[in-house]
Amino acid sequence: MNVLVINCGSSSLKYQLINMDGEKVLAKGLVERIGISGGLLKHEKPGFDKLVIEEDLKNHKEAVNLMLKALLDEKYGAISSMDEIDAVGHRVVHGAEKFANSALIDDEVIDTMKECISLAPLHNPPNITGIEACKELMPDVPMVAVFDTAFHQTMPPVSFIYPLPYELYEELKIRRYGFHGTSHQYVSERVADLTGKSLEGTKIVTCHLGNGASLTAIKDGKSFDTSMGMTPLEGLVMGTRCGDIDPAIVTFLINKKNMTGEEVDNLMNKKSGVLGISGVSNDFRDIEKEAGKGNTRAQLALDKYAYTVRKYIGSYAAAMGGLDYLVFTAGLGENSPPARKQVCEGLEFLGIEIDDEKNNTRGKEAEISKDGSKVKVFVIPTNEEVMIARDTKKLTSK
Repeated sequence: MNVLVINCGSSSLKYQLINMDGEKVLAKGLVERIGISGGLLKHEKPGFDKLVIEEDLKNHKEAVNLMLKALLDEKYGAISSMDEIDAVGHRVVHGAEKFANSALIDDEVIDTMKECISLAPLHNPPNITGIEACKELMPDVPMVAVFDTAFHQTMPPVSFIYPLPYELYEELKIRRYGFHGTSHQYVSERVADLTGKSLEGTKIVTCHLGNGASLTAIKDGKSFDTSMGMTPLEGLVMGTRCGDIDPAIVTFLINKKNMTGEEVDNLMNKKSGVLGISGVSNDFRDIEKEAGKGNTRAQLALDKYAYTVRKYIGSYAAAMGGLDYLVFTAGLGENSPPARKQVCEGLEFLGIEIDDEKNNTRGKEAEISKDGSKVKVFVIPTNEEVMIARDTKKLTSK
């Protein structure tokens, strides 16, 4: 069975074609600059050179068409006929309380997804546009929506409710939802595979550390609490997002700097985080380089980042009443030994001790804790596409 996994952004489309017998990637690619001049497709088939096609793309339908053209290409393609695509799995950012699991897409599901747009106005519309474009071009192929928020629907009310008037939750569904659910679920399930132990009875903290970053407390294999909130702005210091701040800063800036709500929102989402503190970049490699040259603001940004991750690990261990496994994943989590070391420094009292030699690894599955460490620490590269493909297979094979 071949599953096509699609992740649609406002001007981009990422895809992977996965053969589910052995979960092998047959081809993958990225379409960029949809709706703006200079449209570009970069397509890869294992063992072949990259295929690059430059073509202006007016909309997502044209982007999907170009992707299908690449997949069917005589030399670089992975299939010889559209019939070889058995199902399509779509990443959808926000499913609110409507979707606790992935869903087989029909008109009713699309309408319900549209009701969630107000909670993710930047992400859900392009996700839906991508689905509609695929349905138009592949009307007979079953499609599945896999939601970033679904894994976190197991959180108890004490984790997800905000201390605001309860009527706001009832009326507007203002609550913690959490994101990166597919990633947190994947790496926690890999812990069970790697240790040979059931997730039942275990307490895990998973650290998805990239430009966008979140931590999840996972108890008995289920999301118990997570750092992102109603939107992906809450929680850790991130690349350009501020994470947790005093909410009164919003009205303070509106009053003192005559900023609009939209301007403050833009400042907190796109100009803050390690970029805001360092004044250098939102790329940790650039910041690490500058800190190495003695740039104190760059060093402060790295210190603040590690400090907030450490603080969340400690609070989640307290909330769950202990900790068995700590997992690092995503861009920074998988590829930065110094960041992992800095996060773990000071957590020895919890039983977290990492081995410097084992920690010297990038982008590979590895246990990096010392032999006697009470808490086992892992680096596990995330694979959200495989999780989406698995759910798609499960729902379309029935």
